[in-house]
Amino acid sequence: MTRSPLSLALLGLVCAGGLSACAQQTSQPPAPALSDQLVMATLWMQTSGEYAALSHQAFNLARRNLDRALAAPDAQQRPPAIVVDVDETVLDNSPYEAWLIASGENYQSATWHQWVDKASARAMPGAKAFLDYAASRGVEVFYITNRRADETQATLRNLRQVGFPDADEAHFLPRTESGDKTARRQRVAQSHWVILLMGDNLGDFSAGFDRATAEARRAAVESQPDAFGSRYIVLPNPAYGAWEGALYHNDWSLDDAQKARARRNHLQQWGGPETP
Repeated sequence: MTRSPLSLALLGLVCAGGLSACAQQTSQPPAPALSDQLVMATLWMQTSGEYAALSHQAFNLARRNLDRALAAPDAQQRPPAIVVDVDETVLDNSPYEAWLIASGENYQSATWHQWVDKASARAMPGAKAFLDYAASRGVEVFYITNRRADETQATLRNLRQVGFPDADEAHFLPRTESGDKTARRQRVAQSHWVILLMGDNLGDFSAGFDRATAEARRAAVESQPDAFGSRYIVLPNPAYGAWEGALYHNDWSLDDAQKARARRNHLQQWGGPETP
């Protein structure tokens, strides 16, 4: 909108009477993009030895549990299998998160689809060695993912490119109508003995963890702590997941300011130093 000479003159008078206030208003930096909050999580995933160590630790534990199950005298007669999630479980998508930060964008299915189509995600630390070992023991690998069905071929291309076993349509179960993986896990369990489930999200193990609030999700985990590290193996993912949605009571329609406020409201903070 074009300002009139009168309005410009009035603005000059106001600023002359309160120059510091006008300077503060005009020099105030813009609010940071919500994607900026991904910086530390993404840096940790891409650069820290601790992240790589936790990934190796998860796959080393999975290997020991697999050996123990296969050696058990009561091992089942059905063909043995393991079920793994794809994203942030066996494939590292942190370059996509880094692009969101650099571009100031939030996740969108269109840009995510373009990233998937590149088929350039790298294997998570320790993933290839473990999956190859499982295959060498005659254990089939099933990939149950919430990538969409139309992303099947690009994902299989990526899985083959990093050298994973069983990277074919018979072992790949993408999302169809629902993100709930229960029916797909049951489909595998009908024909195979599922020894382990691996994922970065609680829904990779049981829909019973999919609660509406962060507190309820935490309580669901605490109700069965022995399942983790035995049949359920969790990979670290501080960047995204259903845990974030729980902060918003699963209302993803919130705008950036509302999401940022919801994140801060869930912080459990110290009361601060006592005043003398």
